[in-house]
Amino acid sequence: MIRAYKFLMRPTVGQTIALGEMLRDHCSLYNGALQERRDAYRHSSKTSIKYGQQSAQLKDIRAFDPGRQGRWSFSSQQATMRRLDKAFAAFFRRVKAGQTPGCPRFRGVNWFDTVDFPKDGDGCRWDSTPHDPVTRVRFQGVGHVKVNQHRPVVGKVKTVSVKREGRKWFVVLTAEQMQPEPLPATGSVVGIDLGIANFLADSNGGLVPNPRHGRRAAAKLEAAQQALSRFPRRKAKNRTANHQRAVERVAKLHGKVRRQRLDHAHKTALALVREHDFIAHEDLKIRNMSKAPAPKPDPETPGSFLPNGARAKAGLNHSIADAGWGVFLTILHAKAESAGREVIAVDPRNTSRRCPECGHTAKENRPTQENFHCVACDHQAHADTVGALNVLRAGLVRREAQPA
Repeated sequence: MIRAYKFLMRPTVGQTIALGEMLRDHCSLYNGALQERRDAYRHSSKTSIKYGQQSAQLKDIRAFDPGRQGRWSFSSQQATMRRLDKAFAAFFRRVKAGQTPGCPRFRGVNWFDTVDFPKDGDGCRWDSTPHDPVTRVRFQGVGHVKVNQHRPVVGKVKTVSVKREGRKWFVVLTAEQMQPEPLPATGSVVGIDLGIANFLADSNGGLVPNPRHGRRAAAKLEAAQQALSRFPRRKAKNRTANHQRAVERVAKLHGKVRRQRLDHAHKTALALVREHDFIAHEDLKIRNMSKAPAPKPDPETPGSFLPNGARAKAGLNHSIADAGWGVFLTILHAKAESAGREVIAVDPRNTSRRCPECGHTAKENRPTQENFHCVACDHQAHADTVGALNVLRAGLVRREAQPA
């Protein structure tokens, strides 16, 4: 299996400048390749340029500009061009599927934060000074950079990437390793119901409160964004020192919320994987759930619209994004696969309206957000717990129906 590792780097001042120049030059290469594809397609011949044609030009580009493009690893530049090729492949796939296509766009220097090295030892070297007590990673054109390796890397390192987050620099490794030993069986099964009031409710009656990291940081974010809005929009190279500090303040707060959300998701998923052999959850279509409501034209007054609950829906959408269901489910599936656990997604329809005692399904069974009261058999329970129990039963049925 392939596992990723992310470590903080501690470059010197000179190495920080070199890393920034590496990102800048790879961004320029990406934008140049994108411009070439656009110009070729706009020509009367409607020519489509592929990755192989652009990769064959790299040798001449490096010879023409040795001070910039010639400094960096050839394979990393190929990876940047392959990145553009994947973006176009995804664009054409969405066009054929009738989805919103989203054509690849030019990247600004501040929006290009990653450089990939497809192979350890080709333009980069992980643990480049093995006899040094401090772990270092070497990049062509940058040198040996200190790494804060907080845990050992198991397996053979396959790829290396440089990532910038604000003012911090990270190295991301992918290592190939043997499938780990599964955790001991516990004999426990559980269904989970994700929500807003509570982040998670399980079929055993347990509740995990919603930390609401975004809402807690809302006041600070609002103040920081108001301070940033006082500056006119400028390119990064034309910003004043105060403008740049305001930008970094907003980015720092968003980064903290993101890390808190990831930390909560990892800890919650790990607890579920350690305690249960089988986990069932709702197959949520989060993108559809967080869509803005369609406008309602007023038939009596042309050009005007009726109330459609957009303000309340916007608040709900913000809460859904703050909960981070998608991130949590991705982490849960990854941890379950490593631990040898089974995770199944089931249809969420009527899971919170069906009585677990008599099976009666009705909208009236859920009079409030938290309470479940069956109108047929008078069964009462927490609505989220009822939903989790129905999810578990549906998951067990689906597991039995799957072929061996």
